[in-house]
Amino acid sequence: MASTPLLRSGGFVVHPATHARFEDVRTMLGPKNPASSVCWCLSHRIPAKDNRELAGPQRADLVEALTRKRTKPGVLAYDDGGEVVGWAAVAPRAELPFARSTKIPHVDDQPAWSVWCIRVRPGHRGRGIAHVLLAGAVAYAVQRGAPVVEGYPVDNAGRKVDLTMAYVGTRKLFEDAGFELAAATDATSAGFPRVVMRRAVWPGAATTRRVAVAESERRRHR
Repeated sequence: MASTPLLRSGGFVVHPATHARFEDVRTMLGPKNPASSVCWCLSHRIPAKDNRELAGPQRADLVEALTRKRTKPGVLAYDDGGEVVGWAAVAPRAELPFARSTKIPHVDDQPAWSVWCIRVRPGHRGRGIAHVLLAGAVAYAVQRGAPVVEGYPVDNAGRKVDLTMAYVGTRKLFEDAGFELAAATDATSAGFPRVVMRRAVWPGAATTRRVAVAESERRRHR
């Protein structure tokens, strides 16, 4: 299972969620009872109808199949003892329900990648792992050729977010990782508004975004 990590930071390493690491994915996402129908980080990855119909072990089977694909479903963080401590979902937006969302807008026509779920294993919170996971997710998107990466965190203005809904991240977390506010949304989580945060990861992407924003403003004021 040895591989070159995407990132080393603060005593942690981040790797793509390959099939060889599926048991670590299970540790982060799966239920204690294999027959339980927990999320498995599928609620924003597949259409809502498919998500409702998948039950129990079928959910694990689908995620395992995703780890066999060339583009992996996310990244995993490990501590210096090799224990898995975190997960972040990252994928091309065009492959996700976000591509058809009526609440989260498209900023422009670039083939953006989305980071929409960041989970730190209980017992390991408060160690900066979410920051490492987000950086690792960006690194994986860059490795796969993404021009721009975006997330949809809550704009909580520093207020506490319920842990069950904290997986979307906060605006501050994304700002710390070099993301910029790109758009408001009509979505909420844990009672807070969600925003589109974006980070250009190749020079042309920033120029494209500025042109798109300028054109949007021009049309709005015509």
